[in-house]
Amino acid sequence: MSLAQRKRQLVADELTEAALQLLAVKGFDAVTVDEIVATAGVSKRTFFRYFASKEDVVVQFLAEMGTGIRAELAVRPDGEPPSVALRHAVSVPIEACTDHPDHTERALRVVRLILRTPALHGRFLERRSQWGDDLTAELAKRLGLDPAADLYPRLAAGMALTAFDVTLQRWSAGEAATENPTDLIARAFTVIAPALDAGERRVSQSSASVK
Repeated sequence: MSLAQRKRQLVADELTEAALQLLAVKGFDAVTVDEIVATAGVSKRTFFRYFASKEDVVVQFLAEMGTGIRAELAVRPDGEPPSVALRHAVSVPIEACTDHPDHTERALRVVRLILRTPALHGRFLERRSQWGDDLTAELAKRLGLDPAADLYPRLAAGMALTAFDVTLQRWSAGEAATENPTDLIARAFTVIAPALDAGERRVSQSSASVK
């Protein structure tokens, strides 16, 4: 990125961090844009140059999370079992949450904010649907399948994202996090891996027989 792009990204990151932490601590309805810009040390005009509203901060955060998941799947080694490739892909945001004790606590507050605020949860579900489309397309490309004709990419993407959802729900349940989300996602994939890999083998065998 150019110097100007890096500066813009730095400002966006600082605004996002300030907004998410204020929202997570005080609650979505209690936080104003004025508080966010005061915490970030920027003007209100600057805020609206990057975001349309405080809700838009969360939406963009979720969009970037989905981009990271798809990007990780795209660079997984050729020939890697789908269960392994998909587990690494959906683990990207979870590992980012747990790479430092301070990050883990902040991330947990943000997850609870999104899952427990109806308006934000609704936006999460919208982005989650887009993640499903993106993972389906990337997995189909990876396996040389037609996502419009083959059921496997859509089903596999859905299973992977369900494992992601269950991990977040389990991790954020109650008032104190008692389980490690990295361990939870690994355990979830232990359950679904046989179906993911067996399904891919059946699709591959079917394609080979047609040829």
